[in-house]
Amino acid sequence: MTEEERKRQRRILGILGFFILVSLVTYGYHEYYVYLSAYLWFGIVYGMSLQYGRFCFASAFRDLFAVKVTRMAVGIMVSMIFFGLVVAFVNILGMSPFEPAPVGYYQIIAGFIFGIGMVLAGGCASGSLYKAAEGSGASMLVLLSISVSQSVFVDIGGITNSLVPRSWTESAAAKGLPPQVTATDGWMDQYLAGYVWDFPTLTFASLMGWSDKSLAGAFLANWLLGVVVPASILLLVGYIVCARKPFLARRRRERRDRSGGLATELAGYWSMVVASKRTIIGGVVLGIAAGVHMIVLRGLQVKFGVENFGELMTRMGITFGLSIKGTVFDPGYWYITTQEAQWVGWVFQKLGWENLDNIFYGFNNGIPNPLINPADWMTIGLLGGAAITALYSAEFKWKKPTVELAVWAILGGTLMGIGSRLGLGCNVGAFFIRISNGNPAGWLFGIGMIAGAFIGVQFFNWWTERKLAQAMAPLEV
Repeated sequence: MTEEERKRQRRILGILGFFILVSLVTYGYHEYYVYLSAYLWFGIVYGMSLQYGRFCFASAFRDLFAVKVTRMAVGIMVSMIFFGLVVAFVNILGMSPFEPAPVGYYQIIAGFIFGIGMVLAGGCASGSLYKAAEGSGASMLVLLSISVSQSVFVDIGGITNSLVPRSWTESAAAKGLPPQVTATDGWMDQYLAGYVWDFPTLTFASLMGWSDKSLAGAFLANWLLGVVVPASILLLVGYIVCARKPFLARRRRERRDRSGGLATELAGYWSMVVASKRTIIGGVVLGIAAGVHMIVLRGLQVKFGVENFGELMTRMGITFGLSIKGTVFDPGYWYITTQEAQWVGWVFQKLGWENLDNIFYGFNNGIPNPLINPADWMTIGLLGGAAITALYSAEFKWKKPTVELAVWAILGGTLMGIGSRLGLGCNVGAFFIRISNGNPAGWLFGIGMIAGAFIGVQFFNWWTERKLAQAMAPLEV
């Protein structure tokens, strides 16, 4: 073993030792901290899976549109199928904390903005997290931009209120929200209470007239109809458009097989699916872990007799940053962007920016101290898990961004932050999680995200050609 390998090994053991120490010390302080440790260790699994599989939604769509490589898109589809299968079992057990989002075309618009942003930034929300753990300065700027833009956007008011349709204002006022939340004095609040909340919250099971907890609703409607069928169709399209032609050409060269036929096509389809074992393995582990996470957190809620960690905070005498309902952001499964925005919201609140009078923070999620915010522990664990696998595979390296990369990172991160709040989630919360739970809103966000990514790729192609032309101009005769 070389000195460099020993150094990486010490760092890995240091990260693991730190997390073990945190879990033991905090549990010794109070048993309620086991709730936070559960988030922490599932976060570690998510981070290791993301980094190991190079799991990035921006890369998936960029590779599809730019070079017709399906590897990452296949990993995402496979992961959703496995997560959806575990979710179906969780629903049967009555232990799912998932709440479907309102289904409306606003999701397409939000996904479109997010899709452009993730291509400009060079990584989606989850991809930027694991790349930041690899030492990427550009990804760190992306995360900061996503978080700051969300925190500012959710409390925006003033002149933007003149852009709000009267119907939104009237609908928001009729919701009867607590007086602490000024739902008629903020663009985003009126958008949520006066527009988004008026759309129906649906799952594929409810569309079929079944309960999400029934066998037919969980497996036939939400999983088979809502996840497996559309994912399989998308994989088939990916094979026909991107993978089929090079596969057949390679097969002819290697075997001189000119017969074609169904067997050949199935072999080509399967070849595409297993093209990258690393991505598939990462996706499968990620999907299964996200489902088991639901069961574990629900079990802890039953153990402590609560529905939300905010109740445990209250029992411990910690009340700052709780929402009006006495809750904090406690999804019970894999989620990102909301908790990172809470970090910024908490800092802003400490600096004098009143953030508890809006729906996002004050009514829904709160802004507790990051040291006792459950979803924050998940993000910290995710960063640590990604750092562990990056160190193990010698992929960790501090990388300072160029000025151009920094600009793209900030611009793309800002667009992702805005798209996340308009769509009530990012590529994970608004796309991956919702689809796997049978919520049609996830596919609508996905349609917008794919369209936005396509536009982003076309823009970058134009930008690259423009820069190349400028660089070659002095050489022209």
